[in-house]
Amino acid sequence: MPELPEVEAVCKKLRKEAVGGVIAEAFVLRPGSVKPQYPADLDNAVAKTILKLERRGKNILLHLSGGLALRVHLRMTGNLFIIPDARFHSAQVRVYFRFRDGRGLVFEDTRALGRVTIHEETALDGLMEKIGIEPLSKGFTAAKLQSMAKKSRKPAKIFLMDQQHIAGIGNMYAAEALFRAHINPKQPIQAVTKRKIEALHKAILDVLRKAMKDAVRSYSKPGSYQQMDFAVYCRKAKPCNVCKQAIARIVQGGRSTYYCPACQR
Repeated sequence: MPELPEVEAVCKKLRKEAVGGVIAEAFVLRPGSVKPQYPADLDNAVAKTILKLERRGKNILLHLSGGLALRVHLRMTGNLFIIPDARFHSAQVRVYFRFRDGRGLVFEDTRALGRVTIHEETALDGLMEKIGIEPLSKGFTAAKLQSMAKKSRKPAKIFLMDQQHIAGIGNMYAAEALFRAHINPKQPIQAVTKRKIEALHKAILDVLRKAMKDAVRSYSKPGSYQQMDFAVYCRKAKPCNVCKQAIARIVQGGRSTYYCPACQR
């Protein structure tokens, strides 16, 4: 599933290839991919130029001329990229935009869970207001993390995945960061010691930065996804790289959580 590193890798590539493009036509091949809007709503993007592109959490925002913006959320299997000729897109493309020069900006989504919607620029702040702090921003300090943790009784893993706390961290990197910080994913974040919170802060930064470098290399080709070497994620019953005890799997919030029972006490 694309998380912050993968979404940022998509954005980095699109900043080079999509910005400056003028949209000639919009095509919605799967109406569900633009809900709660309607396919005709995307026609408002026609004749608009893509002025800039940014990421907010796991959201991709394409700012258009005329005071509009496209919001794309990749969800589980989405990808957004440029192809040389819009006519020759894959069967997994759900929404695409043909540029005046013939190129295509395509939203490919195998499981069709992602969304593409269009909004007034003035509405974006309201849409993004519940998204938490960016973990790679200057404002995300160990002290900031400690302050947020003291106010929450959620289990550590659930806390990290709550986008209203920290933006962009999903299942994979939450598990990896908690392992590096030696924090049990079931422990209430409020009860984690200051020393471990500081270790968690460093682990989040290290894991995301490493994953981002890997993702940028991986996304050099459309449709590819990076797969870093995980210490615990998806390694149920395999030996821990540190203590050799079997990695355990539990379910939290409907999602699989992987951890080492010995290292993460």
